[in-house]
Amino acid sequence: MLDVRRMQVLRAVVTTGSITAAAVNLGYTPSAVSQQVSALEKQAGLPLLDRVGRGVRPTVAGRLLTEHAAHITDRLVEAEAALADLRAGRTGRLRVRYFATAGAALVPPAVALFRAKHADVQLDLKLTEPDDPMVEVAAGRADVAIVVHHRDSEPPRGVHLVHLLDDPYLAVLPRGHELARKRVVDLADLAEQQWVDAVTPPGPCRDIVLNACAGTGFAPNIVVEADDYPTAQGFVAAGLGVTIVPKLSLGVVHPGVVVRKLRHPEPTRTICAAIREEGVASPAVVSLLDALKASSGRPTAG
Repeated sequence: MLDVRRMQVLRAVVTTGSITAAAVNLGYTPSAVSQQVSALEKQAGLPLLDRVGRGVRPTVAGRLLTEHAAHITDRLVEAEAALADLRAGRTGRLRVRYFATAGAALVPPAVALFRAKHADVQLDLKLTEPDDPMVEVAAGRADVAIVVHHRDSEPPRGVHLVHLLDDPYLAVLPRGHELARKRVVDLADLAEQQWVDAVTPPGPCRDIVLNACAGTGFAPNIVVEADDYPTAQGFVAAGLGVTIVPKLSLGVVHPGVVVRKLRHPEPTRTICAAIREEGVASPAVVSLLDALKASSGRPTAG
């Protein structure tokens, strides 16, 4: 097995570009640093450094081990932070990941509710978009993630899902548009319109829109790719097209657009909390779930 301390010595050498500089930073002699790197090369079975002038440069194997040494350091920092929490009498730390619209509308009020009851629990909050926050839980890098879940798909092994809310999509039209006279718009009414694509990267939110349109017998004629919901509203307000967006994304409505309900069908995305199975019974996790349900308008367990 590779020696973790020797990997950290190699990382110091690669970072500084010099055995001498690494020795100064580590408090070792240059000879001791060279010995550590030589011993690691024997373990690896490959050369790790090339000499370049008065300095050194990592080989492919050296770069590989340096990258892994950085990951190991990150995990050690996390472990030290967890131990510090225990020594300080704090009850723990929750790592929470979320996508953008949940971060804007759902997570902040939930965090406020949670902290009012659990000021001693540290919350590590992070936006993961465009990456799927579910991956963070499945990989053990997060305790809770707010995700958009396909109802017909199973979560990864070791991940438990808790339903938070169903978020319907709404039509966003330019003010003065002929369809704005309707209180409810049939999705098929948008078939001949030019569209602003509010979510360009592939993923569940975009799939919901495309699948609903396909089920109605058309593919949207996309003329603008906006990448996010607020930007899409701006293009719609300028009269460049129509779009449909989830209700949760409409915390702020552009003054140049009108919003109408959709039907036949009403596309809806299912928003869930993904939790590591071993943490389902954790009091802090249960309390956070209650706060998320309350902020989504659902009754809590209490």
